[in-house]
Amino acid sequence: MSRILFLIREGFVSLRRNLLIVAGAILAVFISLTLAFGALVVNEILRINTLAWQDGVHVIAFLNDAGENGVPSNAHEALLDDVRSWDEVEVAKYVSKAEAWIEYQELFTGQEELLDIDPTILPASIRVELVDIALHKSVKFRLDQQTQVVRQVTTAADFIEQFQNVSGILNALGLGLAVALGLSAIVLIANTIRLAIYARRDEVAIMKLVGASNWFIRVPFLLEGMIEGVVGAALAVFTVWLLSTSLAQVGEGFALISLDVGRDWFLRWGLLFLAFGAVAGVVGSLLGLSRYLRDAEGTGPDVPAGF
Repeated sequence: MSRILFLIREGFVSLRRNLLIVAGAILAVFISLTLAFGALVVNEILRINTLAWQDGVHVIAFLNDAGENGVPSNAHEALLDDVRSWDEVEVAKYVSKAEAWIEYQELFTGQEELLDIDPTILPASIRVELVDIALHKSVKFRLDQQTQVVRQVTTAADFIEQFQNVSGILNALGLGLAVALGLSAIVLIANTIRLAIYARRDEVAIMKLVGASNWFIRVPFLLEGMIEGVVGAALAVFTVWLLSTSLAQVGEGFALISLDVGRDWFLRWGLLFLAFGAVAGVVGSLLGLSRYLRDAEGTGPDVPAGF
């Protein structure tokens, strides 16, 4: 137990002796993981909103009024039955002019200037939920062919595809930056450990002369690297969480989009990023130590080879 406490104490002593270099290593981890975690949060926001839109109405066909311009009185019912028979369609619902006016009133409650309209100008419509959102173009094309009955066809799928494309680009950029900066963080941690060993080169050389194993020498420096990685990751997670919370509060006024990411998601990914920070610190320490211990084999308390 005393040996373990000694090794832990030595790790913290090394941190205190190299505060400036340690701060640089923590900053490198912080920047890389903040960018990576931020990209994940943006992607999650896009995913949440995409799923919300995919679960709703995908295609709306606004209809010409029956009995006008040669539209048969049963045209709406006939088209609804036809649409429901299509393989691409999961659910098709008819909304009458009266129901459209009720929806309009609910949507613009309290905005008297918008409610002061002739209700009869609101068209009846057929609302379509698809089996697969990717089939929206086929359904839109078929509805557009019903020129006598269908006035206009709108779809939210184009916006969903744009969101998915943006998500893909952000993922690629975030991954590329995270990998590049993550490697930089590991290299900087490795150099930090090598500088820490150089500052204590005589002490380390004497430990080797009296028979200390390489792992006994490694443990304090591995602990130092792990602390640097965990602190940098913790700062990154906290910063992104703080920014995301502020963004969610701003987004509460938006009716069409949600900017809120669940706490469970943050907890799960936050723990993963803390683990990655610890692993990055340990890997960086191993890289720094392996070269030093290899170069220092057979040397005395003088300056080790390789520095």
